[in-house]
Amino acid sequence: MAHTGQTGQTDQTMRRVLRREIAGTIGLLTDEHDFRAMRRYRSFTFHDHAVYLRQVEALLQARAAQGTHTTVALFDPEEYADFCTAAGLDADAPATRARFTAELAAHGPTVPYDGQPLADLLPALVDEAVRQATWEYTSTLLATLGGCATCGEDLGRAAFTRAHRLLHRVLETAPPGSRHLVCSVKGHPEETLVSVLLVEEESDGTPHIDEAEALEFTSVLALGLATHSPGGLVMRVSPPTGPDRIHGWRLRGYGLEPLTAAEVFDAYCTDIESGDLISPEPNVDYCAPPDLGDDRLPPGHHH
Repeated sequence: MAHTGQTGQTDQTMRRVLRREIAGTIGLLTDEHDFRAMRRYRSFTFHDHAVYLRQVEALLQARAAQGTHTTVALFDPEEYADFCTAAGLDADAPATRARFTAELAAHGPTVPYDGQPLADLLPALVDEAVRQATWEYTSTLLATLGGCATCGEDLGRAAFTRAHRLLHRVLETAPPGSRHLVCSVKGHPEETLVSVLLVEEESDGTPHIDEAEALEFTSVLALGLATHSPGGLVMRVSPPTGPDRIHGWRLRGYGLEPLTAAEVFDAYCTDIESGDLISPEPNVDYCAPPDLGDDRLPPGHHH
């Protein structure tokens, strides 16, 4: 009997060890509207969003304390309902929600939990969802451009290649320091695509770039180039010492046209809604951008 008990204890110990080896994903309802949508399912037993978020945070902390890795996914009730309909699954079942969450872990927007407060994790998760949606949207539009009627070249691929090389030149010619880039492209009426790219500088001077952010940023820039849409690119450089420097370009034709220092100042110090002047930021220089040497880049597609 003693031997059996020891074996049982050993089995439990082994299971505890294995449990730490299993990565988990939690589908998170980030806002009150989505939370209320899930309350229509009887098996979803939470009644207060704030209490729900506190319980999620406590669970995340407990898993982290046990050495267990957890990924947090954005749970969208509408996508969940569509998933259940398409798969013929009962939406009012915890097992179905777990299955949907597993799908999110593989294909949806997720962020790893590293012990940060939930208040910091939530906006990061929403940003990741927006980034993924923007990438999917721009990729679809670029793909629908098809081939050039004259030479057959894939227009979307050509624009993406040029955008990638333009971004590389912007970063390559930038002054030392961390760089915060924003690309905005006007699409259909009242629709503006905006992408943000943060580039930190390592101790040896090499740039550290998030690949997913860079991919989305490049696709937005490519769409603006391919469709000749109005838009612009702004870069803020924060050097180790001295004032921040702000540079800007407008999308023009199949390239980037530098803004003068006065144009950069006007863009940053004018209220978009009212047109009124805004006081300039202290310790910030508004500058003409470095020369990109665009003549060294492939000319792009002009048919």
